[in-house]
Amino acid sequence: MCHHLILKALVLRILLFFTLVFFGQVRMAFGLADALSGADSLPAYGDTLDLLGVEVYSFPVEKYAHGQSVIRIKERDLERFQGQAFTEYLQKQTGLFLRQHGPGMLASLTMRGTSAGHNAVFWNGLPINSPSLGQADFSILPVGGFDQAEILLGSGGALFGTDAIGGSIHLHTHLKFNQGFQAQIQSNVGSFGLWNQSVQAGYSSEKFSSRTQVYRNFSRNDFPFRNLSKIGTPIERHDHGRVLQYGLVQDLAWMISPKSQISSSLWYNDTDREIIPLIGSNTEDQQQDRNLRWVVDYFYFGEKNMLNLKAGVVDDELVFNVGSVNQTRQYFLSGDLEWNILPEIQAKSGVRQTFVQGNLSSYEAEESRTELYHSSNFLLKENLRFSLNLRQFVYDGNLAPFTPSLGGEWMVFRLKGQELGLKGMLARSFKVPTLNDRFWVPGGNPDLLPEESYSAELGLVHQLEKGAFQLEQSLTHFQMWVENWIIWLPRGSFWAPENIRDVHNSGLEYTFKSKYKLGRTVLGLNGNYALNRAINQTDVNANDRSAGKQLPYTPVHKAQGQVEVERGLFSTFVNHQWVGHRFIATDNIGSLPSYRLWDVGFRYQFPENFFLAGQAGFQVHNVLDTEYQILHLRTMPGRNYQLNITFRL
Repeated sequence: MCHHLILKALVLRILLFFTLVFFGQVRMAFGLADALSGADSLPAYGDTLDLLGVEVYSFPVEKYAHGQSVIRIKERDLERFQGQAFTEYLQKQTGLFLRQHGPGMLASLTMRGTSAGHNAVFWNGLPINSPSLGQADFSILPVGGFDQAEILLGSGGALFGTDAIGGSIHLHTHLKFNQGFQAQIQSNVGSFGLWNQSVQAGYSSEKFSSRTQVYRNFSRNDFPFRNLSKIGTPIERHDHGRVLQYGLVQDLAWMISPKSQISSSLWYNDTDREIIPLIGSNTEDQQQDRNLRWVVDYFYFGEKNMLNLKAGVVDDELVFNVGSVNQTRQYFLSGDLEWNILPEIQAKSGVRQTFVQGNLSSYEAEESRTELYHSSNFLLKENLRFSLNLRQFVYDGNLAPFTPSLGGEWMVFRLKGQELGLKGMLARSFKVPTLNDRFWVPGGNPDLLPEESYSAELGLVHQLEKGAFQLEQSLTHFQMWVENWIIWLPRGSFWAPENIRDVHNSGLEYTFKSKYKLGRTVLGLNGNYALNRAINQTDVNANDRSAGKQLPYTPVHKAQGQVEVERGLFSTFVNHQWVGHRFIATDNIGSLPSYRLWDVGFRYQFPENFFLAGQAGFQVHNVLDTEYQILHLRTMPGRNYQLNITFRL
């Protein structure tokens, strides 16, 4: 118990110390006028780390992920979704599927047919999955809480630790130096009482950068729906679905010297929701989520090495119907060293210590976690490289499965304006049982084994540039076997979790982006297709008929495409997504039909002679007013509108 208290005190003191250092150096940083020069950098196979007063450094998460499929989401990609939950972007712009309980309601992600708890989510390097539930609710992750993101598809346990069986999502805030004063005001209004606002202001000199953002998002969610539980299925309007969210994001960075940098980020998010009831139900449940994330990073850049020290806190509180209060807190302390062994070999080794506290409605628990990890990159030839990752995870004295991964990329050929590459990966991954799985009263099972997976993937990557035409496309096939999958089963008067299910996941992923320039006009076309087969291999009892069946609410097919046209200050888009049928239960007897959704919109960039810089946009969602359900008896809105306006100083 003593070392738990020492770790908590150490993390909090580190966070407070560096925050005081930031504020104590503000005046001095504003007065610095000497340009940064002679900054040593860590070579990365021909690339160099630019510390000449432009970017605040953050470690590229995909650096040791050769062979793994990566989706990169830039700040510009998120502009149209400001004020909305990250759910909307993922559902409309990627091949990923989210199980939404309604607009603004719980949204859980499935990647490659895995469960919601098989995806690790990080914010500025901090794991933010709930340790009690083992997953993240994407409906309470507003796009305003980060600037860019990466999605790594496929098992990432060796790189990122527990939960990353299906993949991992990494959210980042991004600061720059030497930008002076900048400010932005944004407002969105739309159907069903939607009204979102955010204000952002920042200042940066050559060695100091600070940015503050506050936001408020509101929706009445009083959209009409067809009440299937009543005779004649009348059209009614929801009167219990209000969502109010507000938050603060504070980022700071200071270049202490040409070789060292400190950065700190804080994100507070508060969401108050009236839970939209199932069709035919009159429940009036309410839920409030309060989330605090705080991280400090220190980087030291040597001539052939780089040191990173990180400390952080993730504090989550979920209050359901006032009386049920569930609190968890995680303290993180980690350090890793990256160095060049040879010009062709680069390595990183580190350790992360985590202390978890849980004060839930039916139990209290504490847990200590230790992770040792190592990653290496090998450049065998100019066109052939590999990544090897190793991780050992220990939780309260229990060893999680030793987790290795091996990935590689081979440039098959490179001609003028055209490249073809082959990539592949073999990986083992794992998920530690959640606090609820082990300690819930009644039913928790402290003897549960970690879930574990074995996976393999192979893919092609093609790039083409010919005149005014550009094309990037990739095709990936994957196979995954998940063992000791935890499910809750009835045991007399209560339910209890068991390691009883084995699942075989397999599929294809295709993605492409293209662009064609014709004078002042730019035509863009992109799309995604995902085929996911998630087949249960075991019956849980003699009466079960789920073996050989697709997992519930896991569509075999999902496709998305978008056409965008830009000309001068104007741009317009048409977006389409198609989701195949989803089975409702494990026996695959009942299912929800497939559905198609169309969105259209335009954007106008204010001209330079306008009194303020900025842009205005208008979107129509679900243009054809399609009636659909993502989950059984969970209503979704029909046609709706949104107007966005942004001013920048």
